[in-house]
Amino acid sequence: MSAVLKDAATSTLFERHRATFERAALACRERHCWSPYPELPAKYPNAAQAQADGAAAFRAHLGQRFALDQPGAVGEAGEEISPYTQQALRIRYPQADINALFDAAEAAIDDWAAASIDTRIGVLMEALDTVYREHLFEIAHAVMHTAGQSFNMAYAGSGVNALDRGIEALVHAKQAMDAIAPTARWERAFGSARIALDKTYRLVPRGVAVCFSCASFPTWNAWPSMLASLATGNAVIVKPHPATVLPMAISVRAFRRVLAAAGFDPNLVTLALDTSAEAIGKRLVQHPKTAIVDFTGSVAFGQWVERNAHPALVFTETAGCNTVVLESVDDLDAALRSLATTLCMFSAQMCTSPQNIYVPAQGVRTPRGVVAFDAVARRLADAVAALTGDAKKAAMILATLQSPQTLALLAQMTQEGEQRGQVLLRPKRYLHPEFPDARTSTPLMLKVGKAERDLYGAERFGPISFVIACDDAADALAQAVHDVKQFGGLTAFLYSTDEAYVASAEAAYAKAGAQLTINLTGPMPLNFAAAYSDYHVTGLNPAGNASLTDLAFVAGRFRISQSRRPAAPDTSTP
Repeated sequence: MSAVLKDAATSTLFERHRATFERAALACRERHCWSPYPELPAKYPNAAQAQADGAAAFRAHLGQRFALDQPGAVGEAGEEISPYTQQALRIRYPQADINALFDAAEAAIDDWAAASIDTRIGVLMEALDTVYREHLFEIAHAVMHTAGQSFNMAYAGSGVNALDRGIEALVHAKQAMDAIAPTARWERAFGSARIALDKTYRLVPRGVAVCFSCASFPTWNAWPSMLASLATGNAVIVKPHPATVLPMAISVRAFRRVLAAAGFDPNLVTLALDTSAEAIGKRLVQHPKTAIVDFTGSVAFGQWVERNAHPALVFTETAGCNTVVLESVDDLDAALRSLATTLCMFSAQMCTSPQNIYVPAQGVRTPRGVVAFDAVARRLADAVAALTGDAKKAAMILATLQSPQTLALLAQMTQEGEQRGQVLLRPKRYLHPEFPDARTSTPLMLKVGKAERDLYGAERFGPISFVIACDDAADALAQAVHDVKQFGGLTAFLYSTDEAYVASAEAAYAKAGAQLTINLTGPMPLNFAAAYSDYHVTGLNPAGNASLTDLAFVAGRFRISQSRRPAAPDTSTP
């Protein structure tokens, strides 16, 4: 089918989703609160039946081969273990020859790139809608039993909010592509002659993109990365973390079915599976046909990708030391409650979780006077303990630990904290009320001085935080900003009633490239990132070089080629 006929055949997809897409574009432009999706599982249409069907679909995968008809099959693998049951899922996924995947992806691009922008956007909106209507609760259970999130977080953060981020990427992709005029008439005098040229501008995709998804939040970064590449005409090879394959396998299969139904080659989206013992990440990054790399994951491998992916275009989000500065407050208990909630959310296994809390050694100013540093540290620890002392409450907020390596890190940091600081909160396993074998831990909180910077001067993934004594308020801000610049930081949090101090902090954090939240208390988690409104990562410090989502996230995924020729003479009759 020609590109023109295919555009006509698939135009109804864009029309079907036009209202939602245009509403999303308005939200991106005005940065206000909006989503086409229900925020709570109970508000999903026919919620009880949908949740039951999703749970059944998830269970149907267990112990089975995952059917994925893609090229280059060479074997099977699968090593996922549920953090809730600590039992293997026993799902076997097809492994594919890397070269076969690249060849198939490359062959699929021309037809896709020849389609109109609206055609591609329409197909991809249909893919997101299919995930929402047919697979949302299935994916939520898959995230829960691979990444270890609670069901509600898996629905919200890894489900509808990730879908929002996907639509957001499509909006920016269309904006970037629509900014390029397809044709132009150019005229200029050269001496006595007047030259007229007709120019044609073509948007050319870079090629094959490799998208890495991370272990703790597999869909949240992967879906918008996939959509940014696909919308701009590229093909995508998805590389899931071996511990969390199922959410991305379901996603890949859904995308392939929608692409095929729209008349396009499903090999525009494929799955590249490896194991923890035999990783293929470096081979994918350095493959000669890799044109784009999206990486979310560890600092060490992210830095390797940034150094070694050339000439591929690289977008990274790794990790950092997210900081809190406590200088002065109107209500110390309210601030500490909000901070405690955010420290506990999903056991701090989120890239936006705070870790380092910088407090003046003399304490925090309040309307009732200065509260001493030791008292602030103790009250924060008590606030965390109050949230995690009851197993039912802990299960809702802490969920589980995705990896057993986090337990080992907790033990190591507890030992070092005992020797070099003070243990404010000692981690311990809590008994999950629904899953008695779940891998769990309450948080570790340490009180340290600036001399222990080697302890807190790196991301300590998991429920680990440090309360750090600084010389004074100016030193607390200086230390926090310096650590963001050196070690990276995605988010930052500030409590101060001094407007001059706040202004100084805003300028300093902006320069350091951390998104700053000021004096927020109440039920909203401090690190909540709203699609269409909050920019996620600035690219200005070592925590990552790309932002979800701005024009820079999509504009480089295509280039502009042009042709020009003498304009045909105007033969119209005056």
